[in-house]
Amino acid sequence: MYNYPELDKARAAMLEQNPLYRPTSFWDQASAKIVSELCADGVENFRRLPSALGYFVPSYGPPTIGISKVQVERLGEVLSTEHVASKKSQLALEYLLSGRQHALSDYRVLLAADNPRLMPYLHTFSECNFGNPLEVMEFEGKKFSRSSLNYLLGLALLKKHLGHTPPKTILEIGGGFGTLGEVLAQSGIEEMRYIDIDIPPTQFVAEHYLKAVIGDEHVASFTSTETLEQIQIASLPTASVLCSWQIEKLVGKVDLFVNFISFQEMEPEVVRNYLHHVKRLGTEWVLLRNMREGKQQKTANSVGVETPIKSNDYVAILPEYELVEANVHPFGYQTVDGYHSELLLFRKK
Repeated sequence: MYNYPELDKARAAMLEQNPLYRPTSFWDQASAKIVSELCADGVENFRRLPSALGYFVPSYGPPTIGISKVQVERLGEVLSTEHVASKKSQLALEYLLSGRQHALSDYRVLLAADNPRLMPYLHTFSECNFGNPLEVMEFEGKKFSRSSLNYLLGLALLKKHLGHTPPKTILEIGGGFGTLGEVLAQSGIEEMRYIDIDIPPTQFVAEHYLKAVIGDEHVASFTSTETLEQIQIASLPTASVLCSWQIEKLVGKVDLFVNFISFQEMEPEVVRNYLHHVKRLGTEWVLLRNMREGKQQKTANSVGVETPIKSNDYVAILPEYELVEANVHPFGYQTVDGYHSELLLFRKK
């Protein structure tokens, strides 16, 4: 068993906060499972934990592809035993079911869309191995996961509209295990500051990940900031991982706000509150990726949200911003059953 007193402290502090900053219906039970698995197997192995893979470590393979791991294994067995000589067919099936074909498609979009002469630089990125990952793939000598390619594609869309002025201060809410911070740390932006706001335990995981990526001395944490009455953005280091309620203490200016695939897991009043603070901080650009149709609703037998938040809701919440682009193809994703993971880019009017 692993003992993480800083995680226990953050979780205890969260219970005293406004419900807007505590886990919503979708995350309530998941958070407890993640904590239990982290304590059993260690944060060094978080990218192998079943709960992490199900909630904040996205992969290209099963079950994300719509086929379970058991079904994948069965299909492979049928082809290898009934068509022993069909080596190419076996390779083709493995290529598809492992998710490598989808990952390569995303990588090709990135190569076609990115302008390597402009910052943030995306073409030099390669992902680290902290967390003992299962879902990392390699293309042309560089490593990528679905998480990093999601962000790289989003930033490629943003670069179409940025021109020669890259954002220096980037705020994210619900940053998963910290991938965007890793991408930005390799982007060539001088005096870059990345701030990730999240609930424990994902906040705890992201802090450890970013410390492994860029060094302890370059990462501020909940523990190092919890007693501050105000958190001056201009005084923060390269990366900061703060707890959800600490967004109220942030003072300063943000150039870019990002939320990928986590607003859809929150209730509308929670999203409105977070975006209130995004606007309060004078944010210039807002880059979102969430389901156009909203997340599935909770039932007695399935996890979900109480009230789905949809693309039109973001437009309504952000009247001070102009919708610059909405994109599913090629930068987002359409599921086999017709749902749309959509990128929305807003600019302050």
